Amino acid sequence: MPHVTLLYPFHPRDQFDAVESRLRNVCRAIEPFELRLAELRHFHHGRARYTVWLAPQPAETVIQLQAALETAVPDCNETSGHPAGFTPHLSVGQVLGHERLAALEADLQANWQPLSFPVRHVSLIWRDQPPDDVFRVDRRISLG
Repeated sequence: MPHVTLLYPFHPRDQFDAVESRLRNVCRAIEPFELRLAELRHFHHGRARYTVWLAPQPAETVIQLQAALETAVPDCNETSGHPAGFTPHLSVGQVLGHERLAALEADLQANWQPLSFPVRHVSLIWRDQPPDDVFRVDRRISLG
């Protein structure tokens, strides 16, 4: 399922009840907002491996949401632990090789129609072990 990871690693599903009230308290103080997906970017993982992603805008709003959520569950802090801090992104694919990256980005950007939508809640998602490892929404926590 397309998603922007705000907290990682997260608690197992059987612990969602225990953290939900802390997350609700944080989410109450954050007003819903509009998000726009218009621009493609990529992460370079070394050895010519790349992840292509859409950049949520305004990034600062998503960064503030992530930081606020992390105060409720400070042990779920890997997304903000990178040298550059938290980078909001929605992954769309992976590619091997710089030439393939350039071609994929050019093709996707040429055909991508910017998309805007309201963000009114955060979702707690989970997945089983392979082969049934698709993400599922367990519950939603409203903003505002």
